[in-house]
Amino acid sequence: MKILIIFLQIFILYIFSFIGTVIHNFFHLVIPGSIIALILLFICLCLKIVPVKWIENGAGFLLSILMLFFIPTTVGIMNYPSLLSFQGALLVLAVLLSTIISIAIAGKVGQFFEKKAQKRKDDKECSKFSSHSA
Repeated sequence: MKILIIFLQIFILYIFSFIGTVIHNFFHLVIPGSIIALILLFICLCLKIVPVKWIENGAGFLLSILMLFFIPTTVGIMNYPSLLSFQGALLVLAVLLSTIISIAIAGKVGQFFEKKAQKRKDDKECSKFSSHSA
């Protein structure tokens, strides 16, 4: 039964991807259809049109096998030895730097929101405590 649920959730994600691609092709947009689909999914999740539980297990499954999607690309690079020379070193350096920067920014943003949530929780407890003591 769990496999069927995961399959249906992946199908919901695929529908969003398909809609994004259709919008991209119909309006001839510069933004790829997959990005349009992610934006649509994000909006639907924020507005609670699509509850998280409808896609949670399917998205988790896809994330767990994400590395398999990069194998064809990695093997395809072998057809271009020039990429593995000096340009390849620059490419690897750019990827490493962008990854480090992304991790650092994500960490700082996460810490910011965690502090904000903790402060809100502390303020709530403080106001609860002060209302009980009065």
